[in-house]
Formats: sequence, structure tokens, C-alpha cells
Amino acid sequence: MAITTGSGPSAGEDATTRERNLPPGEIVEKRAPRGRTARFFEAWPPSVLLALGWILAMLFIAAFVEILAAYSYTAMDLRARLTPPVFWGGTDVRHLLGTDELGRDVLSRLLYSIRMSLLIAFFGTLIAATLGTFLGILAAHFRGWVEDVVLMAIDFQASMPFLIIALAVLAFFGNSLILFICLMGFHGWERYARISRGLAISANEQGYAGAVRQLGAPAWRIYGRHILPNIASTLIVSMTLAFPETILLESGLSFLGLGVQPPLTSLGNMVGYGREYITRAPWIMLAPSVIIILTTLSISIVGDWLRDRLDPTLK
Repeated sequence: MAITTGSGPSAGEDATTRERNLPPGEIVEKRAPRGRTARFFEAWPPSVLLALGWILAMLFIAAFVEILAAYSYTAMDLRARLTPPVFWGGTDVRHLLGTDELGRDVLSRLLYSIRMSLLIAFFGTLIAATLGTFLGILAAHFRGWVEDVVLMAIDFQASMPFLIIALAVLAFFGNSLILFICLMGFHGWERYARISRGLAISANEQGYAGAVRQLGAPAWRIYGRHILPNIASTLIVSMTLAFPETILLESGLSFLGLGVQPPLTSLGNMVGYGREYITRAPWIMLAPSVIIILTTLSISIVGDWLRDRLDPTLK
């Protein structure tokens, strides 16, 4: 004779069976929070959220560096030179990341360097995107010999090592911040020219561009009000993918002494001066190196995510 104990569900009944026996309202109420959370993290992966958080932190530092920095980036204290950070055995809490060879606070210089490197990378990327987009649309509109000239310029720029161009320009014209930013803008413009030319030719063959042209709209209005907004998403994604390259290029040239010059400071500048003390005071070079790696990685993650979100072929 079988004996049953209790009035609840049997021990073999799984969670799915128990949930099936619930009223429909309770099932929806139970599943809805999990569904919203899953959809949120599907649209906003944790890696993207962390990358966006880091980028926002860097932008906040760049905007309010005068308030956040405890010292000026030129303030020196020779009595505290090469003081190690507090996590490296140091005891001076006034210098959390230690000091450099001249007694300058590494944390304060790091904050100012973040702003300088971001400004150079931003304006350099903006100049490259503007120049490349303009030449690409120019080639798509006129075609013929104008397109041939632009394509030859693109091929020449792509075949010439940019470091050689930078060395020649800086050696001939000297070094200044404005010239250096313009030089950064000359890097990578050919990719924007290729993209904008192809997209503009494709847009010209579509119906809306031809309809606006038949209405008598001038060329600047067709490209500025109709074609450019339709290709802007692709160009923006290209800018986010090229932005880390500009940061690394600025860091490399500053490391070689060809970029930002003293008394100004940048991330590459700090790495360049810190290499001489890599055995005695590695924290001087370590701090800006970590910032460069995390910033370029974060922007690359966001750029890949934007490309996946805006590319209709991947949906």
C-alpha cells in the first residue's frame, strides 16, 4: 500500500511544471522583470557599459581638470622628487601616484595629460573626417578628372608612411601645438574619402536624390541636406574606430619627442619622459600607459558596438 506524505507537489516536479500550474497573471508578473533585464543587457552589453563609463569619466576629467588636480602640472618640489605612490610603499598621501624626477605630482600631470591628449585626438579626428568627407563628396559629384585626382591623392596618402610625413613636416616647419593638431588631422583622411565617395555615388543613384535634383535644388543642398545625413551614421562609426588610432599616434610622436613640447604635457609625453626612470621609478610611465590602454580599448569597444547597431546588414 503506497503512502503519500504532504499535500504539496511531488519531489520530482520541476520548476517548469510548477510554473505551468500558476495563473497566467502570476506567470507574466514573474517573468517580466527577467525579460526586461535580459533585453537591456542584450542591447547594452556589460563591456559596452563599462567602456561608456570609462569614456564619460575621461570626459569629466578633461572638463573639470582645474578643480580635480591638486597641483599645477608645472609645480615642482625637488625635496619630494621620485616619491613612490602610496600603493608602492610611499607614505606621502599628498602624492597618491607619486612624483617624477622634478618633484611634480604624477596624478595632477596625468589629469592634465588626459585633457591634452583627448583634445588633440578629437580635433585631429574631426579635421581628418571633414577633409576626407569633403574630398569624397567632391569626387562623387564631379567624377571625371576630379575623381581621378582625388583617387590618386588617396592612393598616395595610403602608400606613404605617415611617420615619415610627420618627421619631414615637423623638421621643416618646427613644432607647435596648432601645427601638431593639423598634422594629426592629415592622418587617416583617405579612409573617410573612400567611404564618403562610395556612399555618395550610391545615394546619387537612389530615387530621393534624383527627385530633389529634378526640383531644381542646388548641389550643396542635395549633399548637405539629403545625402550627408543619410551617410552620417557610417562616418560617425568610422570616426569612433579611428579615434583610438589618433590617440596612439599622438602618444607615439610625443614619446619620440616630436609631439607636445614642455611645459605642456600629454600622455605620450609622460611616457616618453618616464622611460628614463623605468627601473628607478616605473610609476611615472606606468600611470599614463594604463590610461592610454584603457581609453583606446573603451573607444574601440564602443565603436564596434555602434557599428553593429547602425549597420542594417547585421540586424
